[in-house]
Amino acid sequence: MNLKPEYDLIVVGSGAAGLACAITARKRGLDVLVLEKEPVFGGTTALSGGVLWIPMNHHGLRQNPSDTAETARQFLMHETGAFYDEAAVEAFIDNGARMVEFFERETAMQFVPTLYPDYHPDSPGGVDVGRSILAAPFDIRELGKDMARLKPPLKTITFIGMMFNSSNADLKHFFRATKSLTSALYVLRRLASHLKELALYKRAVWVTSGNALAARLAKSALDLGIPIATGTPVTGLKMDGERVEGVQAKAGGQPVELRARHGVVLACGGFPHDLKRIAQAYPHVKRGHAHLSPTPTSNTGDGVNMAEAAGGFADIRFTEPAAWMPVTRVDFGNGEIGVFPHLLDRYKPGVIGVLGNGRRFTNESNSYHDVGAALTKACADMPETAMWLVCDKQTLRKYGLGYVKPAPLPIGGLIRKGYLYEGRTLADLARATGIDAAGLEQTVRAYNEHAVRGEDPEFGRGTTAFNRYLADPDHKPNPCVAPVEHGPFYAVKVLMGDLGTFDGLQTTVVGEVQKRDGSTIAGLYAVGNDRASVMGGNYPGAGITHGPNMTFGYVTAHHIADRAGAAQRAAA
Repeated sequence: MNLKPEYDLIVVGSGAAGLACAITARKRGLDVLVLEKEPVFGGTTALSGGVLWIPMNHHGLRQNPSDTAETARQFLMHETGAFYDEAAVEAFIDNGARMVEFFERETAMQFVPTLYPDYHPDSPGGVDVGRSILAAPFDIRELGKDMARLKPPLKTITFIGMMFNSSNADLKHFFRATKSLTSALYVLRRLASHLKELALYKRAVWVTSGNALAARLAKSALDLGIPIATGTPVTGLKMDGERVEGVQAKAGGQPVELRARHGVVLACGGFPHDLKRIAQAYPHVKRGHAHLSPTPTSNTGDGVNMAEAAGGFADIRFTEPAAWMPVTRVDFGNGEIGVFPHLLDRYKPGVIGVLGNGRRFTNESNSYHDVGAALTKACADMPETAMWLVCDKQTLRKYGLGYVKPAPLPIGGLIRKGYLYEGRTLADLARATGIDAAGLEQTVRAYNEHAVRGEDPEFGRGTTAFNRYLADPDHKPNPCVAPVEHGPFYAVKVLMGDLGTFDGLQTTVVGEVQKRDGSTIAGLYAVGNDRASVMGGNYPGAGITHGPNMTFGYVTAHHIADRAGAAQRAAA
C-alpha cells in the first residue's frame, strides 16, 4: 500500500474504537489513515462477542420503552462506585444512541437487538432487556479482495470454523438438535452452508459476533476510501516540541515518517500482553500465578507506552484492572495452543466450580468478570489461581464442558490430551486432578441436597435474570441448578484470563491524552482500551467495552473535526 507523507488524522489500531473514530472523522471531511500492526485488521474486536451496551438505543427502546437517561445514570453510578466519572458518563449517555443511529444510517454497520439482561439487573437502574445490541451477521465476500485481511475468530469457539451468534439464539438450536426437528433442520442447513463456504473459500464467509462487527466497520471504512494499512506497526510518535505531529512506523519493513495535521489517535487495544505492566496490575500475576489471555498477542501496550513517552500516564487505579474471563488451555497439537473462554458452560444445570480444596467459592452462573474477580480473591493464599469445573456424564453429554462438545461428538481425544479429566467416582476424579477428595465429596453432597429441588441456598444460582438467560430454560424448576450425581464424573481446569484491560491512559472526555498536571498533550488522543474505561473496572452488562469504545471514538472524531474546522476558519 502506497502511503502519503501527510494526512489530517492518523488512527493507530483497527478495532471497533479506532475504526469508529476513523469513519466518523472521514464523514466529517477529514483525510484519515488507519495503521495496523498485524497483517490482518479487526484487532480484539474480531475475536469478541460483537455486543454493544448502549442505553436507550432505538432497538432497545422497542423492547424496553421505560429505559431513561436517569435510569442508566443511576445504574452506572451504582456500578462504578468510587470511580464514577460524571462527565464521561453524561457524554456516553448523550451520544451512545446517536452513535448507533449514525452508523446504521451512514455506513454498512447494522445492529440487531438481543435479549441480554444487564449482568446485575437487580442493581438500582438495572434492566432485564433493552441495552445490549449485536452486530448483524455479515457476508465477508462484500469485502472483496480485502476479505483475506479480516482477522479470523478464535479457533476455540468455532466448530470446524463455523461461528455462532453470541446472542445465544444460534447455539440453542445446536443444543436441541437431537430433541427438536426444527432445531435439527436448522443445524443441518447451517452445516451444509458452512461446508460449502469451506470448499469455496477455505473459511467461513457468513460471520457473526465480533467478526461481523469488525467486518462491517472495515467495509464502511474502505468504502469511504480510508486506507487500512495492515502490517504497518507504529514505532513511535513524531514530536514537534511538546506537540504530537505524526508517527514513526514501518511499512513493508522500512521506516517511514507520517505527518498528521490534526492529530494522532491511539487505539492499540490496551496492554493485556504487556508482561511487565500486567505483573504490576493483575493481582494473581503479582503472586506469580498463571494468566492466559485470548486477546491478540500483539496487544502489548504500544499505545500506552508511546503516550507515556510523550508525557501521558496510565496508573493502575481500578480494583479490577481488566475484564476477567475464566479460560482453559487447549492443545491443538503440533505446538499450536488455543485459549477457550468459558462463556456458556458455567451457567448450565449440573456444572459446578470448585477450588483445589474441593470447595465452591461463588455463584458459577454470574458473569465471567464476577466469577473471575471472585476466583482471584478466593485464591489469594493458594499456590495457583485456578478452579475446576465439575459435572457428571449426563451433563457433559448434554451441554459439553469448555472445549468439550456435547454428544454425539467424542471425548476420548481430549481425555488423552489432558484437557478433560475423568473419574468413575468423585474420589477417582479427585485423584486424577489433584483436588482434595474429602472436600469435593462433601461439597457435592451438600450441593446435591438442595439441587434436587432446584435450589442453591449457598450462592443463589438462578436468582437473577442474567443467571437464567444463559442457562437451560427447559430444565425445571431452576434452569441453572441440577445435581452432580451419576458417574463417571468429569472436570476441566480453568485459569484466569481477560478480555482486555480496563485501566488505561487518563484522558479528557473527548479523548485528549492528559499529563499528570491535568494539561493535555497537543495532537494526541486515545480511544478504546488504550483509554481508561468509563466503567471504572466493573462489568455490568453485555457489551460494556464496545458500546463506550465506539461511542467515545465517535465523540473524539467530532471533537477533532470541530477543531480542524475552527483552525481552517481562523486561517482563512
